Amino acid sequence: MSSLKVHPIRSLNAEISVSGDKSISHRSIIFGSLAEGPTRIQNFLPSHDCLATMHAFQALGVEIEMLEDGTVYIEGSGGELTPCGEAIDCGNSGTTMRLMAGLLSGYPFISRLVGDESLHRRPMKRVADPLAKMGAEIKCQGQNGRPPLEIHGDYPLKAVKYTTRVSSAQIKSAMLLAALRAEGKSVITEKEQSRDHTERMLRLFGASSVRDGRSVSILGQQRLHGCDLTVPGDFSSAAFWMVAAAVSGEAKLILHQVGMNPTRTGLLNVLSRMGGQIQESLDGDSWEPVGKITIFGGAALRGTIIEGDEIPNVIDEIPVLAVAAALADGTTTIRGAAELRVKESDRLATVADMLSSFGVPVEEFDDGMTITGGAEINGTTVDSHGDHRIAMAATIMGLSANGTTTVQNTDCIKTSYPGFEQDLKTVLAENPADRSTLANGITNLIIGKKDPKKLERKS
Repeated sequence: MSSLKVHPIRSLNAEISVSGDKSISHRSIIFGSLAEGPTRIQNFLPSHDCLATMHAFQALGVEIEMLEDGTVYIEGSGGELTPCGEAIDCGNSGTTMRLMAGLLSGYPFISRLVGDESLHRRPMKRVADPLAKMGAEIKCQGQNGRPPLEIHGDYPLKAVKYTTRVSSAQIKSAMLLAALRAEGKSVITEKEQSRDHTERMLRLFGASSVRDGRSVSILGQQRLHGCDLTVPGDFSSAAFWMVAAAVSGEAKLILHQVGMNPTRTGLLNVLSRMGGQIQESLDGDSWEPVGKITIFGGAALRGTIIEGDEIPNVIDEIPVLAVAAALADGTTTIRGAAELRVKESDRLATVADMLSSFGVPVEEFDDGMTITGGAEINGTTVDSHGDHRIAMAATIMGLSANGTTTVQNTDCIKTSYPGFEQDLKTVLAENPADRSTLANGITNLIIGKKDPKKLERKS
């Protein structure tokens, strides 16, 4: 079991470029595999989750190669996939399993999707039931609608008008991928809009889709065309460093080439509302907005309320926003986030446990929590429970805690951010304000396995 051990720092001054976006990397493999002709992907995220999607399509007969310079080259199948004689292993990736379930529903053969122990605990009826409205037959072979999944694609899919019960980009994307194989026009409507990377990538690969408010419509039987694309830096990965800077007494952190998709950047609004000092600048027009984010520390953060239609746009950032709340003055309340209970861990429970172990008063609800900031934060030992976002959030908390913080079971970080440990070293090494603490911080970084427009948000 690997672990990270960190000490507090008094200031932070660094410039980094985070790894490629996980959600976009998944989708680039999917659409490149389905398209006609070649696709070249720059800045692909080689995380365990994204590699699971890559391996799934290789198992289905698509030629995909990782070149020496990190470029992913895909010889598109033109939508022609071949049956896989064995079960497709999705690893720990819910995105892989749910999106592949939608896609494979439209192929005339039987597919079986499996994953690790953690993935087999995650609910799949939430995607199987809406796909059934399109004529898909998906059998959840685990208890209570859980994996493994067996998909019988022998039945033609039909277009559908459907309103999702949960605002989830995975459910929406699974249905849009199924709709590509259906006859007629499908319309998918969400209660609140989730991240829209699938819709953007459909257009990038030459498909026609129309957004109208919270609805997106798409015609079936469209052909996709290969292209060259660069994956933006992952906003959810950058969020950990944004919070680290925002809670620091002295800080200036510059993040380059970060994805600025407005369905992903809710954390900027929350931090700004809490008093964080943030500058943004867009790099220009692109199929996905990309830009530079600068965070200044030194401001006293204050508690806030996070709820309602803001939740889908901060769902992955809530663990690290909880860190900001713990280090702010006053109370922060998070409601409407019950979706966190069915992530890699029960994130409401594991976030609450993490905060409590640092000495932070927290009250947990069915759909959220109340965090009382301002308590003395003391270093502790935190078990990530195999959840990458808990492991990283606890590490960021440790940079502001008294004494030593040890985060256990950190191998899981590689599922989404394999460069986290190196970026942590970079952030510590570029801090000129506290050399002695830095030396301790780097020495005690333990990895158990060796193996234009300018927008400004200010308080």
